[in-house]
Amino acid sequence: MAGWIMFIVAVASCRVPALMETTEKTSVPQSYDNKVDTTNMSAIQWRTFFTDKNLVALIATALQNNQELMITLQEIELARNEVRLRQAPLLPSVGANVRLGVEKVGRYTSQGAGDKSTQIEPGKEVPEALTDVTAKVYANWEVDIWKKLRNAKKAEITRFLATMEGRNFVITNLVAEIATSYYELLALDNQLKIIRQNIELQKNALGIVKVQKEASRATELAVQKFQAEVLKSQSLEFDFLQRIKEIENRINFLSGRYPREIPRDTSIFLSLVPAAVNSGIPSQLLASRPDIKQAELQLAAAKLDVKVARAEFYPSFGISAVLGFQAFKPSYLVKLPESVLYSLAGDLAAPIINRNAIKANFYSANARQLQAMYNYERTILNAYMEVSTQLSKISNLEKLYDLKLQQVEALTRSIDISSDLFKNARAKYFEVLMTQRDALEAKLELVETRKEQLNAVINIYRDLGGGWQ
Repeated sequence: MAGWIMFIVAVASCRVPALMETTEKTSVPQSYDNKVDTTNMSAIQWRTFFTDKNLVALIATALQNNQELMITLQEIELARNEVRLRQAPLLPSVGANVRLGVEKVGRYTSQGAGDKSTQIEPGKEVPEALTDVTAKVYANWEVDIWKKLRNAKKAEITRFLATMEGRNFVITNLVAEIATSYYELLALDNQLKIIRQNIELQKNALGIVKVQKEASRATELAVQKFQAEVLKSQSLEFDFLQRIKEIENRINFLSGRYPREIPRDTSIFLSLVPAAVNSGIPSQLLASRPDIKQAELQLAAAKLDVKVARAEFYPSFGISAVLGFQAFKPSYLVKLPESVLYSLAGDLAAPIINRNAIKANFYSANARQLQAMYNYERTILNAYMEVSTQLSKISNLEKLYDLKLQQVEALTRSIDISSDLFKNARAKYFEVLMTQRDALEAKLELVETRKEQLNAVINIYRDLGGGWQ
């Protein structure tokens, strides 16, 4: 018997594919663009990072009601149940069974002839319709010799931890999206205010042109040009009103609620100063970014899956046991030891011929492991690129804002100058129109640049891994 067991193990174990050695590339540059910063802003909690009380309230509402986040939380629950499912095979399966039945076999069969000649008590034969009463406890257990079941459980635990990091990644993006939408809303409010101020300015200029036309100092062409400019600005006003409505609805959607007014203070927008940026060093991304940690855990789970698939090539050893009572009459169940039923068996099973399905499963697990490795490397590379891009953007936007501010100041002065010259017939109406148009565009661009500055800081906070704490 022992020889047969050794033969089965030897045959089943021959030509088992070796585990693939994978070495993921986790090294990153020492710094971002040769700038070394030991402080990392990602450790700051979002309630501290954002100082606007209206924005903090919006983020808190979104984290409580956002449906995408709720879906992610259910994915965590699913992963937790998978861990419980993988825990079950490691322990013996124990159950109880009570059975009541009746059986009549043919008289001219080996069993029927034997029953007829058997007497339980003198003068009493076994009845033709034989009742079967059974009460038993049974157990089955697969001995985890090759760690197949334990590795499967570890893989599911690792995936559960990965879903936790996935939740953190969703929170990080949700916080950033609420904040960027909020500042975009403030920017649109300020741009709408600038447009309305410009409309009043253009109406005043239109009134002056009409007076000059009556005095024969201007033509109807000038009047129509100014009128067209007023109409253009008025149409632009409704375009911005629509954009404001869309952003408000977007924020409400992220907050998991129906449309309502978004509380905000528009007067503080241009006075907002972007927060100081501390990027730390690139290697900190491996510990702070939830998507990197999620990809790392998914890779670890994929490696365990390969070990589980490889263990399928080896024999499995199971133990089964039954203990109970059995008789063809209920009264005989208490007659011991005649009614006692028991069994104990060991089962050794191994694939010998036609192992293609096992091989296919193993090679598929290897392929998924390579996919997870490349995804891990890509996630790290993407994280570094995102931070590097945002750092460059913050630096360039700071210089751009200073130049835009100077441009707005110059054009604001030029509006007064051109208006005075036009009143004294020393400038043409076309120069006044162009000056007003240029000033409007410059003011709108200044607000847009400030919004881009604020959003760039939010994005670098997100890209460094902040926002989920």
